[in-house]
Amino acid sequence: MATKTNLQAVRDTLMEIMERDPSVVVMGEDVGPRGGVFRATQGLYEKFGPERVIDTPLAELSIVAVGLGMALNGYRPICEIQFADFIFPAFNQIVNEVARYRYRSNGAWTVPMIIRAPYGGGVSGGLYHSQSVEAFFTHVPGLYVLAPSTPKDIVGLLRSAAQAPDPVLFFEHKRLYGLVKGEVPDEYYEIPIGEGDIKRAGDDITVVSYGMTLHEAIKAADKLAETDGIQAEVIDLRTLFPPDLDLIYESVRKTGKVLIVHEDNLTGGWGAEIAARIAEDMFEWLDAPVMRLAGPDVPAVPYAPPFEKWFLPLADKIEAKMRELAEY
Repeated sequence: MATKTNLQAVRDTLMEIMERDPSVVVMGEDVGPRGGVFRATQGLYEKFGPERVIDTPLAELSIVAVGLGMALNGYRPICEIQFADFIFPAFNQIVNEVARYRYRSNGAWTVPMIIRAPYGGGVSGGLYHSQSVEAFFTHVPGLYVLAPSTPKDIVGLLRSAAQAPDPVLFFEHKRLYGLVKGEVPDEYYEIPIGEGDIKRAGDDITVVSYGMTLHEAIKAADKLAETDGIQAEVIDLRTLFPPDLDLIYESVRKTGKVLIVHEDNLTGGWGAEIAARIAEDMFEWLDAPVMRLAGPDVPAVPYAPPFEKWFLPLADKIEAKMRELAEY
């Protein structure tokens, strides 16, 4: 086992993938000699050179469009969007082209590419460096949408993404880059796309989450167990689309109560879809309404730390919501 941060897990796995597969090309803004704004690509340029680690203009549309062309011509591009907030200029390329190429060609063409993007708040980044954009893309068939939150999961899912025949959006929570450390097995492994994970076992309530709020939910669950004896089972989605509904349903059969927590805005967030699926398929197993806790419906994560804390679903808010659900 090796102990790594989330950032080290990304960097080391990119290095490994490029060593193993000469068709892999990394491209994006400042990914070359600078190693990216978060240093996620540090060392790649020196090892693989400018033909495989390509500094692009500040043009997200072009980054994805060029990546698409490369994917259609024998390469496996890994495109970095410097911040998820900047992904919208490339939205048309991702949604109308990248996601639909297999369908429009009747399976004759696939698009084996990864689009990486740091997302989320907690870094005093303000409006344009704190957004959670995942819900926009979970609506689009043809895309895998991943959001791993631990070093082990980042390594296993990035390896799987690098072999997928279809496009993968790989969201990395920027607050967790250096905050989270964990053990990564020395032996090679992969984590299948679409497989969730139980990060904390329990039989009183089920909590479904991902990203930074996953770690906050675990903190809240540990405290609630200590103070109230309430045992929450915390599920990490890891893959947002397709979600591991079987894992969620199995937990619901055990607990009968579900709380879904995410950082994105409440209305139209990915938790709404998970809640709807549970209500539709597991109604007879529920002992309480399916509850959600998410960011409020305001235009953006505020810049000032007190207001940012007000926005984010942190452990104290999750604990209170879990207690409310347990006592229903």
